[in-house]
Amino acid sequence: MKSPEEQQNRSGQPTVSVRFEDVSKRYADGTMGADSLELDCPAGKITVFVGPSGCGKTTSLRMINRMITPTSGRILIGRADVSTMNESALRREMGYVIQNAGLFPHRTILDNIATVPVLLGTSHREARVQALGLMERVGLDPAMGKRYPYQLSGGQQQRVGVARALAANPPVLLMDEPFSAVDPVVRGELQSELLRLQQEIGKTIVFVTHDMDEAVRLADQIVVFQKGGTIAQVAAPEVLLTAPASEFVRNFTGGDSGVKWLSLMPSSGIVLSLEAVVDVSESAAGSPSWRLLTDSDRGIVGWLRPGSSPRSLDVIPCRRTFTFGVDNMRAALDSALLSPAGLAAAVDASGNLLGLADLPSLEPAIRGQRSKIHV
Repeated sequence: MKSPEEQQNRSGQPTVSVRFEDVSKRYADGTMGADSLELDCPAGKITVFVGPSGCGKTTSLRMINRMITPTSGRILIGRADVSTMNESALRREMGYVIQNAGLFPHRTILDNIATVPVLLGTSHREARVQALGLMERVGLDPAMGKRYPYQLSGGQQQRVGVARALAANPPVLLMDEPFSAVDPVVRGELQSELLRLQQEIGKTIVFVTHDMDEAVRLADQIVVFQKGGTIAQVAAPEVLLTAPASEFVRNFTGGDSGVKWLSLMPSSGIVLSLEAVVDVSESAAGSPSWRLLTDSDRGIVGWLRPGSSPRSLDVIPCRRTFTFGVDNMRAALDSALLSPAGLAAAVDASGNLLGLADLPSLEPAIRGQRSKIHV
């Protein structure tokens, strides 16, 4: 059996943990960027650093690839002390994603992604072929490979940044607030893409964010930093939300911890019903209740107003659905609250209706997840 420091990811490639051993960083003015950090970032998992501005989370991240040098202590990648490694080689072999992607504006997308493999000795031809595969992996059309960064949206540029970071198949991926510069919709899409990608690659990821919702959604482990560069708590998201170690952590996670917790609960346990669903082809009379109108393929047409017949098409839009078994309970609750009928609309991956769930039917699924922690 392999040690906790060295394992294999889901692709069979070696992956390693990141360990801080009594690590401190004191700047010339006496400010502590990090103070006696003791921390394990598990192999093949996502560890998220959160905390207020100036608490040391970015400093701690940058000490991993030696962009910042610790004053004392040591950081291990697997069994290797990073202080003994060549700085340039260390950075080339470690993925790094930042805000606004940091792409080279004068290079095509393919050549941006191929940068590190070429530096490591891969031919330009082979590196570009690999780059095309990485574009597909991060959800980009390979046809975009000949474009330049300015021709892509912010979200597309961030995907290129992730692809470039993965190009050398690094054991560790560092991500410093990579999605903070894009709008909320794109940010959600990028978070989903990262989770999907992590299911495939199983990298050791250290991720910095100031957004607690993002941390809860992405993390296997959350590290809460506080002023002075110390760690207030290290825990799985559900533990952090339900058992904060201090008043500081409780305040930082926010007054809606219970709502955030819904993000950790799968929607697969919800019982669905088709009772309030009606097809456009039906000649049924109007109903005093809201009903969800669908087409012959179970595509959603909208919410049929009370008293209207299906063929009248007297509908209002279905503002929110959730993908059953993929989205979380928070998305299901949101769907129900935004529905005029108080019903959550569950769809499959193609967007076709699977069934509806009312608010009382959501409660057993939530209670079942809650009982796993409150024991």
